[in-house]
Amino acid sequence: MSSPCDPKYAAAGDVGTALMVIDSRLKAVYDHKTDTDPEQQRMIDQFAASLGPTGVDALLDGTCTLIYMLMKWLRSACEDHDKDIIEYSVPALVATMRMMPKTFRPEVIPTMAGLLIAAGTDLSPNLWRAQYGRWTEAEMTPLEATAVLLAEHVNRIADDHDFATRLITEALSSADQG
Repeated sequence: MSSPCDPKYAAAGDVGTALMVIDSRLKAVYDHKTDTDPEQQRMIDQFAASLGPTGVDALLDGTCTLIYMLMKWLRSACEDHDKDIIEYSVPALVATMRMMPKTFRPEVIPTMAGLLIAAGTDLSPNLWRAQYGRWTEAEMTPLEATAVLLAEHVNRIADDHDFATRLITEALSSADQG
């Protein structure tokens, strides 16, 4: 039986732009720049404003696609070691979210955990989220931060600061060639 949240029904969105934003944030974290550079934030805000409503929706879908792709890699890595992805990854990511109250207000953590669980159980995170209405402004930063935390989690497991970015870039390249 097929689910309405099956990834085959989901728009991939603007994965390239989402990856650029996430990779930029990861590089800042690895450079120990935990405070957002005001100039960089101004450029990101300006870029987001230039996208218009359909471009913002494509960026949101692209970020959810990144979350799905990274969770799919994690699921495969966990299965190779007889581990459950939900048990292995989600609690650590949620614990990290709880330690970041300025980024993750308590009321958005269940939604972000739900996105991870949806992707971890092979459902589309953006279609899963769509069941509850449109994205809210309060969810924008947590969504981005969830993708960054997840990418960093993958990088840590792979012991390579660029692994998640390379993983997605290679998947996009092979999709373009296919």
